[in-house]
Amino acid sequence: MAGEPIEGQVLLLTAAKASVPATRLPDLIERAQAVLGSALERYRREYERLHAGDDLEVFLVDSGHWDELGVELDVTGRELSAIRRAHEEQLLRIGRRTDREAEFETALEIREPVVIGTDVTGPDEDV
Repeated sequence: MAGEPIEGQVLLLTAAKASVPATRLPDLIERAQAVLGSALERYRREYERLHAGDDLEVFLVDSGHWDELGVELDVTGRELSAIRRAHEEQLLRIGRRTDREAEFETALEIREPVVIGTDVTGPDEDV
C-alpha cells in the first residue's frame, strides 16, 4: 500500500503482543494512515519531528493524542492499543537502525510517536 510506514515485521510483532488478529492490523494501520496523512502539514507545524526518512516522518505528540485519534477512527480500545504499539515499535526499529534507540526510548517516557507515511499526501511532497 502506498504510504505504509509500518514494516511487515513490526506488524507481526505488534499483532502477537496486542491480541489483534494479524489479518486485521494492516487494515487498522491503513485507516490510521488515511487520517494522519491528511494532517501531515499540521503535524509538521505543531509537533516535534523526531525523524524524517525517504518515505515517513515520525512526530512526538502529547499523551492522550492517540485517544483522540481513536475516537476519530472509531476503533475499540484493543485496536487503538495495537495501532499505537505499532507506531512505537516502528520508532524503536528506526532507532536501532540509526543508533538512536536510547534517545527514542527516553522520548517515549514522556510522549507518544506518530509515524506518517510521506507519500500518503501525494508525489509533490518534499522528501
